[in-house]
Amino acid sequence: MPVIDKQNILAILQEVCDPEVPVLSILDLGLVRDIKFNTDNIDIIITPTYTGCPAMDMIAMNIKWALIENGYKNITVTSVLSPAWTTDWMTEDGKRKLKEYGIAAPDKKFQIPKDGIECPQCHSANTRLVSEFGSTACKALCQCNDCKEPFDYFKCH
Repeated sequence: MPVIDKQNILAILQEVCDPEVPVLSILDLGLVRDIKFNTDNIDIIITPTYTGCPAMDMIAMNIKWALIENGYKNITVTSVLSPAWTTDWMTEDGKRKLKEYGIAAPDKKFQIPKDGIECPQCHSANTRLVSEFGSTACKALCQCNDCKEPFDYFKCH
């Protein structure tokens, strides 16, 4: 088993992607709250973006597999709900990746998205909210009035 080192574990976790937005790592999303370890156990503490997020079981499994593939054993993944996850925990690099992927990144000036969220396709602010519920619970559906493309907006919270 490799030496348990926080930096090495973080490097491995940077490669664990969100199953719903595969361009983001769980570190980009800010899901990893803490890493606790002793000589024979690693506990990764994660917080879901939403209570009941269906991706969390898959994320926990992917964390375990990534660490096992790198020689670690005795891995625990603990999900905590408090403090509640916030989009403030996302990295700036993660927000950039979202936009490049075609999802509007969270923006604090839009608590509940209304008109005017920048289109990730053509960058117009001439957009409208179609539904507060998008392809997943953490996204809203918008449409650009200029290029006519629909796009997801990663909700602020």
